[in-house]
Amino acid sequence: MPKALGGLTTADYHEEMADNSPKLRMAAPESADDLAHRAEREQRASQLQRESNLEQSLAPFRVGSVPYLNTVPLTRGLEDQVIYATPAKLAEMLQRDELDAALVSVVEVLFHDRYDILDGIAIASLGEVKSVLLAHRRPLDEMKEVFCDPASLTSVELLRVLLAERGLKPEFKTLASYDIAALPDYALLIGDPALDFVRATRQHAIWDLGEAWFDLTKLPFVYAVWAIRRGVENAAVLRRQLREARDFGLDTLDWIIQSRPEYDYDFRKDYLGWHIHYHLGSDEKRGLAKFSELLRKHCGRQVFEPKFVV
Repeated sequence: MPKALGGLTTADYHEEMADNSPKLRMAAPESADDLAHRAEREQRASQLQRESNLEQSLAPFRVGSVPYLNTVPLTRGLEDQVIYATPAKLAEMLQRDELDAALVSVVEVLFHDRYDILDGIAIASLGEVKSVLLAHRRPLDEMKEVFCDPASLTSVELLRVLLAERGLKPEFKTLASYDIAALPDYALLIGDPALDFVRATRQHAIWDLGEAWFDLTKLPFVYAVWAIRRGVENAAVLRRQLREARDFGLDTLDWIIQSRPEYDYDFRKDYLGWHIHYHLGSDEKRGLAKFSELLRKHCGRQVFEPKFVV
């Protein structure tokens, strides 16, 4: 017989203690909406932390970029620290040592042996690019002169190469105005003015230079790279910050596409999500090597081998 405790048997005592012990309650399961909202909050908190980490991270470096839609993912978090200018102006600033690095036309690196290319990052396309085009009102083989966007560097040389490979060598002149109604018979447009032209009512046909390059070579074309001026102190820190911004931009590309004011959502999604890509891999380097080969053949200038740094 179990021993009694205060008039209770041992079995009665344990039963009463079990009845009085605190009960564990299971949390109510989260709904799908709750889970989605929590994930969204956590993601936003992570984004805010990454933005905070990139604030003032470029100081004391001087960094330039072009003010076009296609560069936005590469300067995510650095927007207020970047100097914006056209490709031609950025090249001039680099040459005068007014910038330490710039997202610059790739020909600036190929024509001047004073920069390193940040490996792995580029603005490139595999086929149609939309934002680099020749607007023409007459057939290409009738071209005697072509008017080029004065902001452009790489696109002018790409057009020169593509035409020369077709046996065409027109005179290259400066485009006086972006006014679509006043465009000459042959006009080279780049960047956002080219996108505006693609979406406008027009009389000209479009020769997309990214598509023309792919038809010729079956390779990607590299339009711009991060060029870092040699001799910059603490360049490894600068390279790391530019990579962080690229990673942040690509991780939040959907947010960029949704939130930018330019054009409409479907166009931004098509352009940034499909026509433009931001990696510089083996295929892009093969395309760059082919472009260098054709520059030497048709442009009559010394072309230097690109030097990549990580």
